[in-house]
Amino acid sequence: MKKIVVTGGAGFIGSHLTAELVVQGYAVVVLDDFSTASDENITSLRQKENVELVQGSITDLPRLQKLFEGVDYVFHQAAMARVPRSIEDPLTVNQVNITGTLNVLLAARDNSVKKVVFASSSSVYGDTSVLPQREDLMANPLSPYALTKLTGEYYCTIFRQIYGLATVCLRYFNVYGPGQSPHSQYAMVIPAFIDRVARNLPPVIHGDGEQSRDFTFIQDVVQANILAAKSTAEGIYNIGSGRSITINQLAEKIIKLMQKDLKPIHEKGRLGDVKHALADITKAKSFGYEPEWSLENGLKETITAMSRKAR
Repeated sequence: MKKIVVTGGAGFIGSHLTAELVVQGYAVVVLDDFSTASDENITSLRQKENVELVQGSITDLPRLQKLFEGVDYVFHQAAMARVPRSIEDPLTVNQVNITGTLNVLLAARDNSVKKVVFASSSSVYGDTSVLPQREDLMANPLSPYALTKLTGEYYCTIFRQIYGLATVCLRYFNVYGPGQSPHSQYAMVIPAFIDRVARNLPPVIHGDGEQSRDFTFIQDVVQANILAAKSTAEGIYNIGSGRSITINQLAEKIIKLMQKDLKPIHEKGRLGDVKHALADITKAKSFGYEPEWSLENGLKETITAMSRKAR
């Protein structure tokens, strides 16, 4: 049985990834400091025989060195996420996302890990008039968070070139799905919209709402990680749906799906937000990635899951 470490494995993406790896028969060690993870994300994981939950931080290199002994693959999902939070506290995001990623790579190198799959972000592109965004487009990070993800990619490249550590960086485009919290002030737009509409409150749009995003369902992201790990793929790959929608259109779609009569309200735009994001996923198709979830089906699944949880 192959042994895998998922950093940030109790978080939204990490817990979904861990659950699928367990189904596929892997022994999984979940490393998380549980600072932002929801207990509901890991309730089912606690009952699995082939899952070990470890409370710790990626900033603790000696802990990582010991934890990575005998490990085949590392899925590095842990990060201090969200653009607004990084603007408020750039020092902490630097320590966690840059130093933490360096620690992961060092421990992986020293323990002869077969491959590290790094969770990067489409935010590294910044604002660009070139759509869809391809991996060879010049990066233009607009926030400390985006900068830390770009730095992580550079570190992955250096460790691959100098030390021979296999690394693959996946640039996620607006991941959503069941289990994503709507309650944080940094909550992603889809769960935040669904939560408000469910309470008969109008969704709140930051800015004019004409900014567009490529929303990617969580199960597609999970499959992308596993496919990238199993393949010979190395380097940087976009992971999106290959389709975009404006935030105004998204709000209308959610209101319609939930059969409510509401009109969105607009507030001031957020610093560091990009105007448009749309993934060119041609390169990722080379290792078998093919998104299976349409936005409508993904939204329905997410709405159903959030409604069930609210009962």
